[in-house]
Amino acid sequence: MPIVPRGSALIGRDAEVATLVSLVTEVTAGRGGAALIEGEPGIGKSSLVRTATAEAGPGCQVFWGAGDELGEALPLLPLLEALRVREPSANPRRSMILRLLRGEVAADRGADVTAALAEQLLALVAEECAVRPTVLVVDDLQWADQASVTLWGRLAKSVPQTPLLLIGMMRPVPRRDDLLALRRAANGAQRLRLAGLDGAAVAALVTSRVGGKPDDRLLRLADGAAGNPLYVIELVDALARSSSVRVTGAGTAVLTNGSAPASLSAAIADRLGFVSASVREVLRAAALLGVDFAVPDLAVVLDRGVADLVPAIDEARAAGVLTESGTGLGFRHPLIRTALYEEIPVPVRAAWHRDAGRALAEAGAPADRVARQLLRALGGPGGPRDPMDEWMLNWLARTADLLVGQAPGVAVELLRRAVASSAAGSQHHDFLVSRLADTLYRVGEAAEAEQVANRALAQTVEPDLLVDLHWTLAQCRMRVGEFEESLATLDDALDSPGISARHRARLLVLAARTHSIRGDFETAGEVAETALIVATEAGDNWAMGWALHVLTIVTGVQGQMADALPLFERALTVTEADPALTDLRILLQINQAVTLGNLDQYDEAIGAARQALYLADQAGTTIRRTQAHSALGELLFDTGRWPQALTEVEALPEDVKDAMATCCDLGIAAVIRFHRGDLAAARANLATAAPRAEQIGAQVIGSLLLARSLDREHAGVPAEALAVLTAGFAENTEELDEIEDLLPDAVRLATETGDLGKAQELAGHAVSLAAGSEIPHRQANALYCRGLLEHDTAGLLTAAERYADAGRPLLSAKALEAAATEFLRGEDRDQARAAFIQAVEVYTSLGAAADVSRLQAVFRAHGIRRGPTAKHRQARSGWDSLTATETKVAALVVEGLSNPEIATKLLLSRRTVATHVSHILRKLGVNSRIDIAREAALRTTTPE
Repeated sequence: MPIVPRGSALIGRDAEVATLVSLVTEVTAGRGGAALIEGEPGIGKSSLVRTATAEAGPGCQVFWGAGDELGEALPLLPLLEALRVREPSANPRRSMILRLLRGEVAADRGADVTAALAEQLLALVAEECAVRPTVLVVDDLQWADQASVTLWGRLAKSVPQTPLLLIGMMRPVPRRDDLLALRRAANGAQRLRLAGLDGAAVAALVTSRVGGKPDDRLLRLADGAAGNPLYVIELVDALARSSSVRVTGAGTAVLTNGSAPASLSAAIADRLGFVSASVREVLRAAALLGVDFAVPDLAVVLDRGVADLVPAIDEARAAGVLTESGTGLGFRHPLIRTALYEEIPVPVRAAWHRDAGRALAEAGAPADRVARQLLRALGGPGGPRDPMDEWMLNWLARTADLLVGQAPGVAVELLRRAVASSAAGSQHHDFLVSRLADTLYRVGEAAEAEQVANRALAQTVEPDLLVDLHWTLAQCRMRVGEFEESLATLDDALDSPGISARHRARLLVLAARTHSIRGDFETAGEVAETALIVATEAGDNWAMGWALHVLTIVTGVQGQMADALPLFERALTVTEADPALTDLRILLQINQAVTLGNLDQYDEAIGAARQALYLADQAGTTIRRTQAHSALGELLFDTGRWPQALTEVEALPEDVKDAMATCCDLGIAAVIRFHRGDLAAARANLATAAPRAEQIGAQVIGSLLLARSLDREHAGVPAEALAVLTAGFAENTEELDEIEDLLPDAVRLATETGDLGKAQELAGHAVSLAAGSEIPHRQANALYCRGLLEHDTAGLLTAAERYADAGRPLLSAKALEAAATEFLRGEDRDQARAAFIQAVEVYTSLGAAADVSRLQAVFRAHGIRRGPTAKHRQARSGWDSLTATETKVAALVVEGLSNPEIATKLLLSRRTVATHVSHILRKLGVNSRIDIAREAALRTTTPE
C-alpha cells in the first residue's frame, strides 16, 4: 500500500470529515463512491482527505497522486505516479504499462500510446479493486492534463459496481472547460466546497498552535487570514518563531508584538527564513523538480550523494517545509514550493532547469522527467528563448520516437525548438524535421505538418527519411480528401533512388489504403497484391498484415465475402507473432467477425468477436474496444440474444465512442426497446443519438435508420417510416450490401402504404443480392420481399425457414406474421392460425412484447387467439428477472470471484462483466456485491 501523508485531527471540518469517512467505510464494505473537493489554496483540501483516508483499515489500499504545474503537459502523469507504475513488478499489467512508458513495447506508427496507457490504467485500477477495496486520490486536478481528467471521469462512472472510492481535489481557478465538464458529469459524486473556517474554529486552531486561548488582539490578527487554515497556521507559527506570543499562567495566549506577516506568501517566506542557507539551496533545487520528487533525482541535480542530503532533508522536515509523499518527499504545501521557485531569478531558473535536465538525462532518468526540465528551460513563462545545446539535440534525437508516442504535445514544442536550433545539413537536423512533421500530423496540425514535410523534401537525401516525409505528406493530403495529391506524393517516394524493399512495401500499402478509402477498390486490390509480394520478400510483417487487411476489405466490397475468410486467417497468422501489430490484429478479428456474421456463420462470428473483445480489453485502445463491443452487440441482436446485445452496446459510456459507433449502438438499443414496447427508453436513445448523427452527415447507419423508422410506425405514420428507410438508399445504391438489412422492412412498409413502385424497386435490390448467393439471409430477403408483393404464402413460409436457418429470429417472425396475414386474407383460417402461433412464439422468445400485443390484437379481431400457454411473462425484478448470463455472473460473484476472474472464466470482457453486475444490482435492488451474496443466501434458506 502506498504511503499516504497522515494529517492531525482537523479543526472546524467535522461535517466534511464525517462525509468522507462515511465514503471510506462504504468502500471498505465493497460499495464504491466518488467525491470532488474544491477550495482555494491552503483551505485544507489535502488535510481533509488525509484525515479521512487514515480511517481506511488494513483491508483497504490507498493510492495518492497529484497534478503538477511543471508536468501539466505530460499525459496521465498524476495517475501514473499515484499507482506507482514505474516500480518493477511481477504483475503483468504493471509490467505492460512500464514497458509502454519505456518504449519497450513496439508500437505501430501513429499508435496512440496515451490512449493505450489510459486503457491499461483503467484495467489496473479494476484489478487492484478486485484484490482489495481501493481509494484513489488525485490532488490538484487543476494542474492535471486533459487525459488524466478524462480518465478520472471514466473511473467515476465505474464506481457503482466497483469497490473504488475516487477522490479528486481542485482549486476554483483556472476554470478549464474539461474541469467544468467533469463537475457536470460527476452527478453521483459528493461535491464538497470548502469555505473559510468560522471564528470559533479559527480560535480553536490558534489555541492548538500556541498552547493557550488567544486574547482579542491575537484573534483580530488571526481574523486577517479570512479563515484560511494554512494562512492561520503560518501566521501564528511566524509569531511564535519571533517570540511575539506569550502564554500566561492563566492559559491565555497574549500577543506581545503587533508585527505579523501581511500575507500568506509573506508568512511562508518567514518560515523559509528560519532554514539555513545550505538547506535553502537544497530546497530550491527540489522546487525545480515539482511539488513531489524522488530523493535520487534531487541528488542527481545537486551532484551529491543521497547520504549527503540527509541532514538538509531532516532540517527541512523539522522546519515544516518538507514531508513524506509516497516513496519520496514533497513540499508540505504547493505554495511553499511556489515561494521557493519564484525567488530564483528567471534567467538563473532557466539555466538551472537546463543543467537539471542534462544531469537527469545522463543519469538515465525517464524521458518525461527530462522533458519537464527542458520545457521550463526553453519555453517556460517569461523564460529566455535560447537555442538548444548540442546535448539536448542528441538526447532528443535518441528519445524523439518515445516522446512522440507518449506526449506528442510536448514533443511538438521541443522538436520545433530543436529544428530551429540545428543548422540544415547538420547531424540531427533532417531526422528531427521528419519527426516534427510526423508529430504535427498526429496532433491534428495537418496543414503545418504538410508545410514542414514539403520544405524538408527539398533538401533531404537519406532514403529512410525521404520515405518518412513522403508518408507524412501523403497522410496529410489524404486527411483532407486530396487523394490524387496523396497518390502523387507516394509515386514520388516510390521513385526515390536507393529505396529498400521494406520501405517500398510500406509505401505501396499506404497507396493501396488510399485507393481503398477513395472508393477505387479494383486498383486498391491490385496495389495491395503487389505490396504483399514485396512485403513477403522483405519479411516485413507490418506491410504484409496491412496489405492483407486491404485485400479483405476489397474482397468483401466486391461481394466475395467467403473468399475473404482465408485472407483473414493469413493476416491473423502474420500479426500474431508481432506485438507491434496488436492493434491491427484486433481490427482484423473485428472485421472477420462482421464478415462471418454477413455469411450467417454466427457461432464462428460471435466467437471471433469475443476473442477480439478480449484482446482489445487486454491491450487495445478505446476505439478498438468500442468497435468490438459494437460488432458483438450487433451479432447478438441479429441472433435474438437481446439482453446480451444490450449489455454489449451499453458497456462503454457514449462520451468515449466515436460518432458512428454511438449511432450504431444506440440504434440497436432503440430497436430492441421499440420491439419490447419501452417507447420512452427507445426515444431517449434516439434523442441521445441525434447530435452524433449530425456529425456523420449522410453516412448510413442501418440500426439507427431502423430505429427511426420504428419510431414513426409507433406514431402511426407508416409513410414517414418508409421515407426514413428509403432516404438510406438514395446515395447508396452502388453498395447494396451496406443497406441490405433495410430492405425487408422497406418493402413491407411500401406495400402497406400502397407504394408498389417503390416496393418493386426495393424488392429488385433484394433479388439482385440473392442471385447466385448461397447466404441464407439473402435468399430469405428475396423470398420475403417477393412474397409480400405477390401475396405468396408459400414463399413467405420458405423465407421464414431460411431466416431461421440464417439464425435471424426477428426476421423469421416477421415472415411468419406476413404469411399469417396472407392466409387470413385468403380465408384459410387454419393455416393463418398456425403461422400466427409460430410468429407469436418467436416474438415471445425475443421478449418483443410490442409485436406480440400488436399481432394478437389484429388476429383477435378475426376470432383467432393463441390459446393456452405454459409460458409466463418475464419478470422485471428479482432473481427470476436475471438472464442466463446474469445468473452465471451472480453465482460467481457469490463465490467471491472478482470481475477479471469472472471475465476469464466466462470468456467475457471485464467491461461486459461489470455491466452484468450493474444489471444484477439494479434488478435485485441492492447496492454491492456483498448484498448479492446475502440475497443469494437468503434465497437458498427461505422456503418456497
